[in-house]
Amino acid sequence: MAERKNRGFTLIELLIVVVIIGILASIAIPKYSSAREKAYLAAMKTDLKNLATQQDIYYDAAYAYATQLSDANHSATQGVVIIINEATGTGWAGTATHFGLPGESCGIYHGDAVPSGGAPATQHSRVMCSM
Repeated sequence: MAERKNRGFTLIELLIVVVIIGILASIAIPKYSSAREKAYLAAMKTDLKNLATQQDIYYDAAYAYATQLSDANHSATQGVVIIINEATGTGWAGTATHFGLPGESCGIYHGDAVPSGGAPATQHSRVMCSM
């Protein structure tokens, strides 16, 4: 009989381990999702801030703002889509979205441009997001 006890785990022991793993997963998965969403949001904000810098550099050379990302020598982070909604000699506006955050967007405008495209920007030259 003593030999039989040392052969493996009982069903109760295995069930307890599965329950503990389930509890740990239920705690970790929401925290991981939240951290991932914050990273996506940070990527959108950073890309718009970098675009603002590139627009200033482009303006110094051409006395107008770039209408396309390639003109401003700017590329977005993977998963981020940036759209320049308006660009003239006196201002520009842009929005950013991320594939991982459907329905959310960030926006910025500068000069006399009108924030458009559903952009949540309400303050001049400041990146603002709808989250």
